Amino acid sequence: MTRKFKVVSLVRKMGVCLVGTLFLAGAFLGYRQVSGNFHAVVKGEVYRAAQPTADQVTRYVQENGIRSILDLRGAPGPQSPRFQAEYVTAQKLGVAHYEFRMSARKQLTQEEAAQLIDIMRKAEKPLLIHCQAGADRSGLASALYLAAIANESEGKAEGQLSFWYGHISLPISEAFAMDMTWEKLEPWLGFPNS
Repeated sequence: MTRKFKVVSLVRKMGVCLVGTLFLAGAFLGYRQVSGNFHAVVKGEVYRAAQPTADQVTRYVQENGIRSILDLRGAPGPQSPRFQAEYVTAQKLGVAHYEFRMSARKQLTQEEAAQLIDIMRKAEKPLLIHCQAGADRSGLASALYLAAIANESEGKAEGQLSFWYGHISLPISEAFAMDMTWEKLEPWLGFPNS
């Protein structure tokens, strides 16, 4: 076997491994989205999820006692199907509903983060936090909750912005603004040596 053939064979194997890895990562992220990406941030207190359907809102309330929902996508308007599915269902179930508009592509200011933390602090628990995919905005809000309200460690809070929840922490990601916001706010949250 020639050296050139060995190199070509190695490159092909690496390519197959890369394609397989990307396929598995894509399948995992797809599963997270389809399944609702529902997770406990603090069991019995705060949960995070993707945009819930009316059936999911009902199930989350029944199974986890959800008393408040925080929609990080903002108010969509009373005629939208999303409004009907979430807000109207929450209202029927006696669940408080809050909106805080933020973009996964735009960093939060410290003032905006303080407003978000204030909403989370005051909302009746258990609280469900959600955005569209439950990965980026929900990850940052969950990290802020753990750091500012639950007084958890930097590592535990920062872990909410991870691939496990569907967040891609790479500068090429459109949602990297969530990572940048977290890094910028760490000293304010009591993590000065980050």
